[in-house]
Amino acid sequence: MILFFKKIHANIYRYSVAFFFLLVWPILYYLSRKKTRYKYLNGMRRFIIRSSTLISGIFFKIEYEEPIDWSRTYIICGNHTSNLDISSINIAAKNNHCFIGKEELKTNMVLGFFFRTIDLTVNRESKISSFRVFKEAAEKLKNGVSVVIFPEATIPLVYPPQLSEFKNGAFRLAIEQKVPILPVTSIDTWKIFWNTGMVYGSRPGICHIFVHKPVETAHLTLDDADKLRDEVHAMIERKIDTK
Repeated sequence: MILFFKKIHANIYRYSVAFFFLLVWPILYYLSRKKTRYKYLNGMRRFIIRSSTLISGIFFKIEYEEPIDWSRTYIICGNHTSNLDISSINIAAKNNHCFIGKEELKTNMVLGFFFRTIDLTVNRESKISSFRVFKEAAEKLKNGVSVVIFPEATIPLVYPPQLSEFKNGAFRLAIEQKVPILPVTSIDTWKIFWNTGMVYGSRPGICHIFVHKPVETAHLTLDDADKLRDEVHAMIERKIDTK
């Protein structure tokens, strides 16, 4: 019976996202017509997120290890356990940013709009696609747009989720572009809404998010990419384990 109500809640959340997306669709359409207006789309995404989670009784408590200089450009790396991870980072990141996600997201009614405009998609089975998306990400960074990458590449299919190994693409890119890594730990988002919410449903509650201090890369070379990857992985793993 509890699972039944959790699945109802998951549908309430999904329909509320769709409702607020359609509500502001004329504004989204206008902003998407010119790339010079793209910088305002994250604000609209934030409105949809805050409105739909408020209706669903889902809240984000975001803690910062230290004040973040949002005038800087970052590669934001977070662990991935829930579709709410995009929402939490969109709220936590106070600068212009884009996400890298799987190509299939383009078919989603809401996410697809953003992944066809300000965000980037990759076919994880194609090395050419991976090369292309990191080249596009480098251009975003050069233009002052932070890039959000989930280095696990996908949400683990085990429940409760365990932190998987990180791929090193994000860390090589950070070193090549000399931009800092900003690690973000989603501590318990999966308890509220695991993966897509289709299996265990969802429930109202507070998602705790921890934004670590930036990890500088200006002094590193590509030979340090694996070490940087392991350092960020350890930071996120320690934070998960302390809760």
